[in-house]
Parts: sequence; structure tokens; C-alpha cells
Amino acid sequence: MRFHSLPGSKRYPESEGEYATALERYNTILDELFAGTEVFVVTADWSDTPNGPAHHPEPRQALHADGVRWWNEPDEDDPHPQFHTHTRLYADRRPWRHGCADELLRAVADDGLAGVFLTDTDLRRIHHPYDGGADVILATSAERDQLRDRHTDWLSTHPACL
Repeated sequence: MRFHSLPGSKRYPESEGEYATALERYNTILDELFAGTEVFVVTADWSDTPNGPAHHPEPRQALHADGVRWWNEPDEDDPHPQFHTHTRLYADRRPWRHGCADELLRAVADDGLAGVFLTDTDLRRIHHPYDGGADVILATSAERDQLRDRHTDWLSTHPACL
């Protein structure tokens, strides 16, 4: 399910009012998914090697200082080593509360940080924000439909729901 973070499918906030709208939409969905639970907050960086320096380490390090390296996913399918990449995921566990990820979400809204997601500790509900909205994966189609029906104004009018 895809939700847009600004009216009219606008991609980037241009004023403090639009940032407030985007953050409120992100947090409203996150509250509905995770209120009263703990979540994993996950960020990513990329490198040419498993332990090499990250390409564009900021702002991930600054905004997610509590993130501990959780996973390394190599992509070495290309026969040329200069095209190999390693996606490294960093996670922290925290009680969900409204606004607890606002700095990360604001950076995502600005397209200053990619590869962020929040999930319950059972990995059954995933919220993946991006510049312009968020993709949400839920455990059941009924849960998806209920969430969709509560926020129809935030859905795309595109036939493919993009």
C-alpha cells in the first residue's frame, strides 16, 4: 500500500507547513501500525566492500547514531569487481512514540536519506518512507484494506496506485 505524504501527490515539502503535513501523515500511519509496541528503526549505507567506507555516510551516521550494524547484503553478480556493492543495514530497537523518528523522516522527505524503514519486532508490518510518501506492508489483506479505507485522501489517483 502506498500513501502520499503531501496533497496532490507533491513530492517535496517547500515550507514548514508542508514539512508538518508530511511528518503528520508519516506519524499517523506509524501510530496506527505501532502504538504501544517496540519497533526496529533501520537505515542503510552502501560500500564497495563489506567493511569499506560508506558512500555518503552522512546523514545516516548523524541521524541514526544508535543504529548497530545488523546485516550486510552483498551484490557481486557483476563479473567486474568495480561494480560490486554491499548494502549494510543498521538497526536500533525502541518503544514507538509519535515523533520519535522525525529527524530521519524529515531527511527522507528531503531525499537526503534513503533506505529507511520501521518495522515491528516480528517483522510483520513494515513502513518504508520515501521522498513523496511511504510504502506500507501489512500482515493481512484485511489489515491493509482497513488502513487504506481510513486514509483514502492520501492515496494516489493513478490507476496503478503509484
